[in-house]
Amino acid sequence: MATIFTRIINGEIPCYKIAEDADYFAFLDINPLKAGHTLVVPKTETDYIFDIGDEKLGGMMIFSKKIAVAIKKAFPCNRIGVAVLGLEVPHAHIHLVPMDSMEDINFRNPKLKFSQEEFKEMAAKISREVIL
Repeated sequence: MATIFTRIINGEIPCYKIAEDADYFAFLDINPLKAGHTLVVPKTETDYIFDIGDEKLGGMMIFSKKIAVAIKKAFPCNRIGVAVLGLEVPHAHIHLVPMDSMEDINFRNPKLKFSQEEFKEMAAKISREVIL
């Protein structure tokens, strides 16, 4: 059975898409720690990030860097935090979180709530900054 991320990539489940290329897909986390919190996933379903081949894993980091640059332009902050947890969905993914302090990327923090319109605006704001 396909993961929720594969279903998002295939358009079966809606998302707030940021960008995609032939191998990777970026979209807003719907349970964000901060405005602009984005997920980057490989289009090929792989459970554990370190099971991804070296070339594809390197490509995923390069794609993530491009998305992180766009997030930082759209949501000015000190850094874009990078986290790989990998237990909540059996599909490798990278969290990109705007942060001004270490506390901003604490996954125990309450998740923020935004309206559909706010999510759409956030996605558009980041998407405009992406250069693939």
